[in-house]
Amino acid sequence: MSDSPNLPPSLDEPVGVVLARWRKERKLSGQALGELVGMSQAKISRLETGVSIPDMLDVRRIAEALELPAAEVSRLVALTDRPSDQLIDWQSAEPDLPHRQHFVRQLEANAKEIRTFQPSVFVGLIQTSEYARAVLTGLQAQQADDHNIAEKALAVSETVAARIQRSQVLYETDRQFFFVMAESVLSNQVCRPADMLAQIARLREVAALPNVNVRIVPESAIWPVAALHGFELMGDRCVMIDLYNTGLLSRGRQTIRYYRRVFDAYESVATSDIEPILDAHQKRYVRLLPGAAA
Repeated sequence: MSDSPNLPPSLDEPVGVVLARWRKERKLSGQALGELVGMSQAKISRLETGVSIPDMLDVRRIAEALELPAAEVSRLVALTDRPSDQLIDWQSAEPDLPHRQHFVRQLEANAKEIRTFQPSVFVGLIQTSEYARAVLTGLQAQQADDHNIAEKALAVSETVAARIQRSQVLYETDRQFFFVMAESVLSNQVCRPADMLAQIARLREVAALPNVNVRIVPESAIWPVAALHGFELMGDRCVMIDLYNTGLLSRGRQTIRYYRRVFDAYESVATSDIEPILDAHQKRYVRLLPGAAA
């Protein structure tokens, strides 16, 4: 057998990508490799695609089953345990909106605790279908390279359905969710007043769940860290941020610890007494309803 795959691995290349290339070089299917190492095909796929964080023992078992050179086995095991906060730790998530929702759902499935901060829009897991549709339609509309309106509308509908499906995880009582949002989230009217009212009602409903903690940073609060963008922490496994046309994911240990400290800082100035804030914004949107008294 060859001692190296067809394409030389990069020193900063994810372990899963390297293992996938070696597997293909050995002309093994994911199922065949799984049988060799006593893992399911699904687990092999998650490791190769980066959905699951590779364990050093699993990497060694797979690498040895693929009959990699001893030096390569050692390199991959060391790479698995490498702490880093370099920019290279950030990898692009699925650029396609519907597929990105499925990708994030897989990441969330492996986390017992999820912490999400949002400075401008409602947390994705809390969004109603109409609110999500308004947000996603705006994002799709900016894609100048896609002129097919029907395809854009279909992509939005599929993404909304996938996002609502993702939200079912909130009802898994063995999970814990910590959501922090800026009060400006409530002020940002991204859809009709009636839909904003429905979104506020949905927030109240989710906040009442025993495994969900919702906090809001009031407008009067002094921010300990400037709120540059939203992010989601899946336990201590990874952190993900949304961009306009894709998402970025990092599994760097120092990066995750940094974002956890930022989240804790936001949480420290946020209030769990959210009802007065919600009441005030609800009254505002009621006044904006068609036919409402001035």
